[in-house]
Amino acid sequence: MADIRLLLDRLKTPVGALQLLVTPSGVVRQLGWFDAESLPAGVEIVKARDPLGVASVLEEYFAGRIQAIDALAVDGQGTDFQRSVWRALREIPAGSTRTYGEIAARIGNPRASRAVGAANHDNPIGIVVPCHRVIGKNGTLTGYAGGLERKQWLLEHEARHAAPVPGSQLTLAS
Repeated sequence: MADIRLLLDRLKTPVGALQLLVTPSGVVRQLGWFDAESLPAGVEIVKARDPLGVASVLEEYFAGRIQAIDALAVDGQGTDFQRSVWRALREIPAGSTRTYGEIAARIGNPRASRAVGAANHDNPIGIVVPCHRVIGKNGTLTGYAGGLERKQWLLEHEARHAAPVPGSQLTLAS
């Protein structure tokens, strides 16, 4: 018998299929453009349509109600440092971006921009923990597990539907 049970759903989005893993209590454990083949031992996967309404919330996000995802509970199971980065990512308003250095400063470790990049890379809960909102210091799009085309699409989608944030304009270098 498995130690952990996770509910699996796959969602069709305008930029490809997303895989969602949710705990039986409704906490998002994984969300991304990947398969669950890398799950640790002791995890039981149960296919479920719209587990605890989480998939419906994501569908709202893709329909343009981007703030819908803000209320989702998440648990990426990371280190203390990773969790601090992931919390800071959730504080980036939709329609805005931050640099790795800005996130490092936000978490009180201004010299840790490379470590922030590593934590961003290891984020298992894309979109809801919005690692796509982190860009290079010169404004360029940098790595994204889903590909730079998806990152660009997500940023443009959020910019179209976000409430304006004073002093926080989304600008991307070409």
